[in-house]
Amino acid sequence: MLKEQDTLKAGALFAGIGGFCVGFQQSSIPTVWAVENDLAAVETYSANLGNKVLLDEARLPKSVKDISVEKDGLFPVDVLHAGFPCQSFSVAGERRGFDDPRGQLFYEIIRLVKEFGDARPSVLLLENSPNLRVGEGGSWFLELTNQIKKAGYWFRENNAFELDSFDYTHVPQRRKRLFMLAFATNRFRNGKISLDFPVTSSQKDLSEFINFDGGLDDESYYLDPDNKYYKMLTEKGFAPRSILQLRKYEVRDKGENVVPTLTANMGQGGHNVPFLMDSKGLRKLTEYECLRLQGFPSEYRFPDEIPRAKRYQQVGNSVVPPLIELIANAIKKKIVQERIKL
Repeated sequence: MLKEQDTLKAGALFAGIGGFCVGFQQSSIPTVWAVENDLAAVETYSANLGNKVLLDEARLPKSVKDISVEKDGLFPVDVLHAGFPCQSFSVAGERRGFDDPRGQLFYEIIRLVKEFGDARPSVLLLENSPNLRVGEGGSWFLELTNQIKKAGYWFRENNAFELDSFDYTHVPQRRKRLFMLAFATNRFRNGKISLDFPVTSSQKDLSEFINFDGGLDDESYYLDPDNKYYKMLTEKGFAPRSILQLRKYEVRDKGENVVPTLTANMGQGGHNVPFLMDSKGLRKLTEYECLRLQGFPSEYRFPDEIPRAKRYQQVGNSVVPPLIELIANAIKKKIVQERIKL
């Protein structure tokens, strides 16, 4: 059994700006090494979480395809978390699954855990689009299941959970994701775990995240009345404390105090852009409002050199840290109570 003074450690693949790492950190499980190949994301990660990201000789971030346990001296960890690319599996993407080079990056996770041998992570936490479980008639999920089992882990249908951050955290954003938990067969007698979290009962208030009564000094966030999208948005109408999501040909409304899913392309033109009406006019959510609506701590900052479009992309590609904290707490409980000593 884990002793109280022992510290669990995590490793991160596809770390992004550190959504998983923040959640695990809030559960007192530090991430000791991370892999992320997008330079802008690494800059944001390092500015907030330190220099844990693996770099090459030129001090550039390394791809997961270039990482080796032995060559890079990867320290064995208790938990490996990885939100691998979802574009290959999402209903919004091309749905090429494991035939897509991005979808094939899943196999790099399997390769790395196998390289650890008996010292492989006790727990794998993977995250992706809910469509991964049902896409291609379930064949994607079957392939994923078989690969995880071959790598030496307990894993089956009951180890996959669809969770919406709106239901289980203070975050007022509708964001449903698929989380998959696997447990090393040499460390656990079974792969059972419960993520039956209590549903948040309190009414969320968007005014805790956004100042609807004030205005921004930066005019670039506001939409000019002559803009072609202005009429689309204003004709839809804004309820008090509401966000409208502008798509290219339609406007989506989730209602009062509910934020639609923040996406990686919300900073690019007229696609999936979240708008609100404040006392000054019709404007986009700022990148910092999006960061808070994703559940990141108030002190989390973007480096000055990161352009605005990249900031929106980084938020949209991330996970909700408060939800990750709940999952990390459940993992820690299972490790403390059930993990077998080697």
